[in-house]
Amino acid sequence: MSLKYLHTMVRVTDIDASLDFYCNKLGLEEVHRIDAETGRFTLVFLSAPGDPHAQIELTHNWDPKTYEGGRNFGHLAYQVDDIYAACQRLIDGGVTIHRPPRDGRMAFVRSPDEISVELLQVGDALPPKEPWASMPNVGMW
Repeated sequence: MSLKYLHTMVRVTDIDASLDFYCNKLGLEEVHRIDAETGRFTLVFLSAPGDPHAQIELTHNWDPKTYEGGRNFGHLAYQVDDIYAACQRLIDGGVTIHRPPRDGRMAFVRSPDEISVELLQVGDALPPKEPWASMPNVGMW
């Protein structure tokens, strides 16, 4: 199985102050930005100069929110060759799939310390298939 680190997501309350810190003070560079009108959020992907492969994702929800209990830290993300095989291997190892890959694209699990880990299918989503397509979410992811 191939596994590739993608990004670490951090929720931010003030996108301008965060970009000033991460870019102007820390020295990261903006790689990509998504403004989602319907979802009311902005995603900004940053990386160190010359290293666009290890990124931090700043997630700014437009509606004011306070994050408690570490929820400002979102998740680790890894790309996998086969989302269904990766999830099956995790289940076989006793790991709960909190957000199953119903869409053939994305799944979430948690570490023993409750760190959320996102798994993303490389390339296009795989065709939906059972048991994944009808599997419900479990707890928080």
